[in-house]
Amino acid sequence: MRKLIRAWFTPAPDSMVAHSIRKGKSPWVDAVHLMWSIWVFITPVFDQFTVRWVLLTLLSYPVFLLLYARCCLDSQRITYRYSLMLVALGLLLMPWYPSGLTYFMYGCVLLCSRRMTLRSYMAALAVLNAICLFEAWLLHYPWQAVLWMPVSSFIVGIAVNAERMSEEKDVELRLSHEEVRRLAATAERERIGRDLHDLLGHTLSLITLKLELSRKLFDRDSDAARRELEEAERVARHALAEVRSAVTGIRATDLAAELAAAKLLLESSDVALDYGSLPAALPVDLERGLALVLREAVTNIARHARANQAWVTLELVGDTLELRVADNGRGGIGDHGNGLCGMHERVKALGGSLKVDSPAGRGTRLLITVPLRQRNRLFETPQAGREAATGWTAQQRHAT
Repeated sequence: MRKLIRAWFTPAPDSMVAHSIRKGKSPWVDAVHLMWSIWVFITPVFDQFTVRWVLLTLLSYPVFLLLYARCCLDSQRITYRYSLMLVALGLLLMPWYPSGLTYFMYGCVLLCSRRMTLRSYMAALAVLNAICLFEAWLLHYPWQAVLWMPVSSFIVGIAVNAERMSEEKDVELRLSHEEVRRLAATAERERIGRDLHDLLGHTLSLITLKLELSRKLFDRDSDAARRELEEAERVARHALAEVRSAVTGIRATDLAAELAAAKLLLESSDVALDYGSLPAALPVDLERGLALVLREAVTNIARHARANQAWVTLELVGDTLELRVADNGRGGIGDHGNGLCGMHERVKALGGSLKVDSPAGRGTRLLITVPLRQRNRLFETPQAGREAATGWTAQQRHAT
């Protein structure tokens, strides 16, 4: 029973409560708006308290609290249903229960979600208030008692939309700040790359001097020449280990930075992103290509998927690198929909393949696979050629 209650009160990732928590507010902050429900108990003051009013309040007010809680805790993709239930509750009770107009007002206000445009919301308010006014006219409600309903609902609706637009602007500003930090991090990686180049230049110069000295000592003092060769080998191995460690860290930050940016982008759209750890020591061009593919996939989720949860996994399976991107959105996209053509081209340029699984109403799953064995041979061959050429050039210089 405790698990059931805990699950019932767990907010969806794109719910009003989850949005408040991400902003650092208390999860109970939305309960403050329940204070306006005092009008349920004030309304009889203008008429009279009756047994019927008491019974209908005891029956309807718990239902109102339940629907209000679902509007705050459930995904904003479906909260409009509970808002319409509140509207229907108020309209159904109007013949016997004037306090039901308060439920109607709550339903109108909660109908505004982060996924509804201002024009759509205003149109919905106009239709619902027209129905309310027509019913009030049939029931011979005093016009003074019902005229405030459409006026108040429109005023509150505009205020709520203005607040939502302000929050979206704040999110965009935060994203721009993160982009500045990301550019700064990129500049820092470039600086580190230059430092590595300087380090390699110094180390190779030292190794060259050691080898030249050993060559000169070879005929006169073989022991000293051997020591110089051993010293050159030690320096080379140490430098190689440092360069590999540094380059691995620098390369990993490209994809890591893209995942961090993706998390910020999706959270601004009320989509929770889960991702695991990254494999180490990926080829530079492969990691950058996958980062661009990931950026395109995440942008599609934010713009088109209507999801509230997304997942990204990157793992090595044998000699194949697999990148999986999934969401629980509306799905139903084809192999060439929503920018997938560009993703296909990027993956093909990496020598891999892209598979799309997007059943309607059950989310979208992307599987990008890139074979690594062939790529490793391609990367190693030019490197071996360069090393051989470098060695041949050195031999020529020494011989001269």
